[in-house]
Amino acid sequence: MRIVYLGSGQFGLPCLDAIVSSGHKIALVVSQPAQPAGRGRKSTPTPVAGWAAEHSVPVIEAVDVNSSEMVDRLGKCKPDLIVVIAFGQKISAEVAAVAAKGAINVHASLLPKYRGAAPINWAIVDGVTETGVTIITIAEKMDAGEILASMKTMLDLEETAGELHDRLAKLAAPLLMTTIDQIAAGTAIYRKQDESKVTRAPKLKKSDGFLDFAEPAEVLHRKMLGFWPWPGATAVYRSKKSGRTERVTFARAEILRTANPENLPPGTIDEDLNVVCGKNRLQIVQLKPENSRLMTFADFVNGRRISPGDRFVKIADSTLRQGSVQASSPQED
Repeated sequence: MRIVYLGSGQFGLPCLDAIVSSGHKIALVVSQPAQPAGRGRKSTPTPVAGWAAEHSVPVIEAVDVNSSEMVDRLGKCKPDLIVVIAFGQKISAEVAAVAAKGAINVHASLLPKYRGAAPINWAIVDGVTETGVTIITIAEKMDAGEILASMKTMLDLEETAGELHDRLAKLAAPLLMTTIDQIAAGTAIYRKQDESKVTRAPKLKKSDGFLDFAEPAEVLHRKMLGFWPWPGATAVYRSKKSGRTERVTFARAEILRTANPENLPPGTIDEDLNVVCGKNRLQIVQLKPENSRLMTFADFVNGRRISPGDRFVKIADSTLRQGSVQASSPQED
């Protein structure tokens, strides 16, 4: 089959590799426009646009894939099928109708659970035990199309969102190829989603990662995993002695299920250099100070002369600027 691929993010790269290794042909790739990236803010193509250039596949960077000009351009490709993966734009019925066999999407959850832009992150934050990938038809309502195939996988309790992203991307490729072959053969089975079981996975904001250590250690641990590498589970370190503050992002921690001292408020670093939470404590393993590298907590402690009584406090303002860290000001003991 002739396939038009609409995608931008790295999640779809294993699927692209699988398609070009099959008997199907990618007639065109459509991706989001290049964006400034890195310290130099150099205009950088999306991972999918970069892949297309490396594989000599025609590629268009589209500001609006639903424009009449783009619909005409897609129609000239005479595609049998449109495949949409991590594209970043809603697909109209007009675009889907361009292909003889319609348009399908690979979604990183077990639909109808976790419809939305961040299914991987919210599955980890919510503490579910299994997730997977689902292949659906494109529908007017986001992620509400008919299901063609799905595959489950268990979550690793220490898996970050970045790690799960890569694992599900690899899992999706053979499932997509089986589905494409079934569509080509006319043997694909379409089934409606159960609307009573719908859950949401809204787009992430930086403020989603602002940690409040009054929450239980288990909740904070899941946020550290689910928000790594973006937006990051963040807080402000505050020195009790000097009052100096520094924003940090937590990468790894271990839960310590022990009773908390009554005289230490949440966020306080205790005598063993663990962090008191609303319930239980966290032993921080890795973190990343702002404008610095990822490091072990031991290196952070030694480099900043951390001492018991120092605290991690919640960021109070999502419009933080470099050199102007704002944080909540809980009652000091």
